[in-house]
Formats: sequence, C-alpha cells, structure tokens
Amino acid sequence: MFGKPGSGSKLRSPRQRTGAEHEQAAEQFLLQQGLTLLQRNFWCKLGEIDLIMRDGEQLVFIEVRYRKHAGYGLAQETVTAAKQRKLVRAAQYYLLHNGSDDPPCRFDVVAVHQQQPLEWIRNAFGAE
Repeated sequence: MFGKPGSGSKLRSPRQRTGAEHEQAAEQFLLQQGLTLLQRNFWCKLGEIDLIMRDGEQLVFIEVRYRKHAGYGLAQETVTAAKQRKLVRAAQYYLLHNGSDDPPCRFDVVAVHQQQPLEWIRNAFGAE
C-alpha cells in the first residue's frame, strides 16, 4: 500500500524513464542542499508524492515537474490547484499512517527545464 504500484518492475515508457531521471536529479540536488531522504515515490489511494524529505525539523513533501519546452508553460505552473489538493491529501494520509507527532510540514516544487539549472521552490503552496 505504501509503495508505487509496480515499482519493482522496470519503467516501460520513455516518459516514465524521463520522469524517473528528473526525480533522481532533484533528489540528488536536495541531498546536496542538506535535506534527508525519507521516501521516494510514496503512493497511496489518494495520490503520489515524488519525494518526502526532512529539512531540519520540517517534513517536506516534494513534487518534481519537468517541461522540455517553456512554450507550453513553466514546469511549476503545471502544479494546479487540483494537483495541490491531491498532494495535500496524500501527505495527510502519509502522516496518519506513519505515526507522526504533527511535525511542521511544507510543500516544495522542484521545476526542471531543459538545459537549465533546477529551480527549487520552497513552500510552493504558501501554507506551512
């Protein structure tokens, strides 16, 4: 229930492989910034969270977004209000099922654009 369905199998599509590569790059970048990885690709019936990390005392739920061309909008712009609600519900599920004592939490976005540095947007949803 807590792993991505089929996470043990090989990723099949080029899009899935590209997504996994960018999630891995984001993870490495955030580890270099001093965050600690708790879980990657947390999946539950309410949604998926790409990375769950700790930044000091804060629990950080991270969405990684990639855009090959800015002509279709910036990667961070694809985290719609509906996607935010889905991430919040998945995070609540994670907290409920991991015996957490109501730690301070935030939602970050790592935006990946073709041939540009990663953009780390802390507290992307504006609520802590």
